[in-house]
Amino acid sequence: MSETGGAEQIVEIVRERYGRIAEGKESGCCGPASSCGGGESAVALGVGYSTQDLASLPEEANLGLGCGAPLRHLALRAGETVLDLGSGAGVDAFLAAREVGPSGRVIGVDMTPAMLDKARANVTKAGVDNVEFREGRLEALPVESASVDAVTSNCVINLVPDKGKVFAEVARVLKPGGRLVISDIILDGALPEAVAKDVYAYVGCVSGAMVRDEYFGLLRRAGFSGVEVLKDVDYLGAVGDAFPAELAKLLASSGVAPDALTGKVRSVTYRAAKSA
Repeated sequence: MSETGGAEQIVEIVRERYGRIAEGKESGCCGPASSCGGGESAVALGVGYSTQDLASLPEEANLGLGCGAPLRHLALRAGETVLDLGSGAGVDAFLAAREVGPSGRVIGVDMTPAMLDKARANVTKAGVDNVEFREGRLEALPVESASVDAVTSNCVINLVPDKGKVFAEVARVLKPGGRLVISDIILDGALPEAVAKDVYAYVGCVSGAMVRDEYFGLLRRAGFSGVEVLKDVDYLGAVGDAFPAELAKLLASSGVAPDALTGKVRSVTYRAAKSA
């Protein structure tokens, strides 16, 4: 068993794993779907994207990494500036670009060089000029203060050790009255110790998650109000055959029954607004 180390060690392991996914060396199927066997499209459809959404994307933008479809609830308008946290290969960034139109702007931020390379190649393939991808950490966003109308993120904040810093940064870059819609993993109850301490369960989207009240408490302390949960499902129950491989191995080796996690790991989509 590999126990969770310091925050920077976790960051490096997360970066390495998502680099392998971007390079095609590891599957990205991690979202709630009946089976990962159907590939990334099956995962995306299972979490709420439409066939029309997927058909509009560059071929390699969807890597099957989401746990929701947050843009459906963001109500973007033409001319707005949108920030996508942990933008990966660009699924939500490209969908947002379609909604804000040529007068709008989309900024994706990701810390993984291989993901950024793939996302930028997708910009060229798509022939769009209102999307850009920047390298950076979510705890120190490379974005000007009060410059963004709306923020989205899909199954990424759970992977960041200091979630309070992420929410503080989101508050900094949003304009007064700006809004966010985020899909993420949270917990309703403590995890078994073997799972909570394991770094591979962390990159498998589970042990990095925070208990619900603490998570939303950090969001409110950062200056957000009107927090509303729009979707709330049992993540591991919904995953089915796409159960994260690292977590399955950990449970088997530590003697923890999968039932010990039932109902505790939640995939949620929520919205909130920065105080004006």
